[in-house]
Amino acid sequence: MERIDKTNYYLDIAEVVLERGTCLRRNYGAVIVNDDEILSTGYTGAPRSRKNCSDIGVCMREELNIPRGERYEKCRSVHAEANALLATARRDMIGSTLYLVGKEMKDKTYVENPSSCSMCKKLIINSGIERVIVRLDKTTFKEFEVCDWIYYDDSLTHVMGY
Repeated sequence: MERIDKTNYYLDIAEVVLERGTCLRRNYGAVIVNDDEILSTGYTGAPRSRKNCSDIGVCMREELNIPRGERYEKCRSVHAEANALLATARRDMIGSTLYLVGKEMKDKTYVENPSSCSMCKKLIINSGIERVIVRLDKTTFKEFEVCDWIYYDDSLTHVMGY
């Protein structure tokens, strides 16, 4: 019997989690794992008790044609990574891995060049998470070492987006 590798196992779970997302533009699912134990999950959606974009039928960022990686103050959603982080104590996340999958809502394709946004990167750095693994397609993925986000501080450049 052939078994799926652990990385794709956790990425598959993150992909199922993203199906709860409520963004009309793109949805992400996140799973935080430490020592082979799932600590929390998160998906893209409006803050608790606020209406989701899927409820009101409009994505403000889409309406304003805002490029990916810019002007997040116009977004109704809390990102998947942030939602997963909010559900976990920092002491439990130290040394952990965050698995992340994103899909475009228009055609359900995987997000091209996926990565956490600059705001989520800051949260991940402070959480103690050691690595972030993102799905590129159904079986391939890319790994980011969080320490590289500290060393190669993109907040010191004027490059927007991710």
